[in-house]
Amino acid sequence: MFSVIFPGQGSQIVGMGKEFYNKFDLVKNLFKEADDALNMSLSKIILEGPKEELDLTSNTQPAIFLISYSIFQLVNKEFNIDLNKAKFFAGHSLGEYTAIACADYLNFKDTIRILKIRGNAMQNSVPNGEGGMVAVLGTTVENIENILKDNQKNFLVEIANDNSEGQIVVSGKTQDLENLSNFLRQNKIKNIKLPVSAPFHCSLMSKATDIMREELGKLNFKKGNIPLISNITADEISNAEDLKNLLIKQIENRVRWRESIINMVNKGVYQFIEIGPGKVLSGLVRRINKEVEVSSINNEDDIKYIKI
Repeated sequence: MFSVIFPGQGSQIVGMGKEFYNKFDLVKNLFKEADDALNMSLSKIILEGPKEELDLTSNTQPAIFLISYSIFQLVNKEFNIDLNKAKFFAGHSLGEYTAIACADYLNFKDTIRILKIRGNAMQNSVPNGEGGMVAVLGTTVENIENILKDNQKNFLVEIANDNSEGQIVVSGKTQDLENLSNFLRQNKIKNIKLPVSAPFHCSLMSKATDIMREELGKLNFKKGNIPLISNITADEISNAEDLKNLLIKQIENRVRWRESIINMVNKGVYQFIEIGPGKVLSGLVRRINKEVEVSSINNEDDIKYIKI
């Protein structure tokens, strides 16, 4: 059994998807649909840059979705590989929206529009420079939980992503993150400040939660055709109304990626196919479980090696 997984923010590069765009009308048409839905030339930003434009959260989120969704449709329709035979779909943060669209819980136009709104809301929830994220390497999530609990007077920081064994991302205000970073260094725990402009997946995103509650409430979620693994619960979900509520919670809560992969493996999944730009999730899956098969699709050659 296999699962299809979709990447989140950080996987973007200028020119991603260009090979598919140049060769396949299906992809060209989706790029045009995206531009029309957003009333802007997202396709130009993706294919030509500049990087600074692509890296704006409000552009990054719909851009990564567009590439991942285009590849998914291409593999199914042009290469006759039925990815809908997957046991589960799952995505990391914004990738969860890609999973939802590919499994037909939400249509393409609604998904790309809501991701534009989500990106804007998350970017503007905290003034630029007031918050950020730090990756903590080589320790357990339990250890970080204990450090944060025992040092609340010195730094108020929250776990944003439990990505894999030995890779945890935390979010908070800039000064709190600096205090945490110094504490971790003193205790010989490696940490790296991430190049993001906002503290995602923590309570500082409350303004974005309010916006997304209102905007998601306007959308018509359908009964999809593949069960999803939720970022919030790390467990199976297929109820459209529950899904909407979990997407609202997702803004301020931890992405439980490590637990999600473990849960899928425990439910019989032994193969993961990452669809979208980059290979970030493939690397995380390999760290979580060295026994499973992992592959990623970024270009046409990659598709030829997919066996399901």
